[in-house]
Amino acid sequence: MSVLNRFRLDGRVAVVTGASSGLGVAFARGFAEAGADVVLAARRADRLEQTAELVRSTGRRALCVTTDIVLPEDCERLAAAATEEFGRLDILVNNAGVGTAVPASRETPEEFRRVVDINLNGSYWAAQACGARMTPGSAIVNISSILGLTTAGLPQAAYASSKAGIIGLTRDLAQQWGGRKGIRVNAIAPGFFSSEMTDNYQPGYLEKMSERIVLGRVGDPEELAATAVWLASDAAGYVVGQTIAVDGGVTLT
Repeated sequence: MSVLNRFRLDGRVAVVTGASSGLGVAFARGFAEAGADVVLAARRADRLEQTAELVRSTGRRALCVTTDIVLPEDCERLAAAATEEFGRLDILVNNAGVGTAVPASRETPEEFRRVVDINLNGSYWAAQACGARMTPGSAIVNISSILGLTTAGLPQAAYASSKAGIIGLTRDLAQQWGGRKGIRVNAIAPGFFSSEMTDNYQPGYLEKMSERIVLGRVGDPEELAATAVWLASDAAGYVVGQTIAVDGGVTLT
């Protein structure tokens, strides 16, 4: 196999959660461009169909499954639908998540639990359901954040805790499933990328944070998608249990 061919995902099936908007759309399109058929999961069914059209425009197949990853039974239904439709499930991109910026002195138990439940617990339920159907050579890519590694000037205790938890979850699943099941589990810690989350930042925040970005700009979602494709492909066949910061150098400062 040539080096370039190792990056191809022809014949594989990828599940992308949070695929109705933002970075999830970029992941879905990137995996389709690399040759994978894509199962799209999110709560907003109308938005999922828009992403499906992008996938189909590349010549690949798409399946939309309305999913609330907080519910283990929804994750089970998602994984079952993927294998029923395509006969296999090779890749999971655990992208679904929410962010908040609530001061720790005022954050309610309900607010904190909601973020952890979606970001961390939901990632676990999706991995558990999909991992049960994966065969050796499959891959899981968990989406953490640089806020699991550093701070960034906003009060984000719930979000940072959940994303740090994903890094720990990644290590443990990689250890459990890497040798016994042949499933590689890795994580990406994105920096600042244009998305619905960054659209809600307070005015001037991104401009201030750009001083910490070594490359001096926010990231292009396609750069993040390319990293996910690499981690899921044979090109990263010897990479397991790692968290890759894709942040333009924020974690260097």
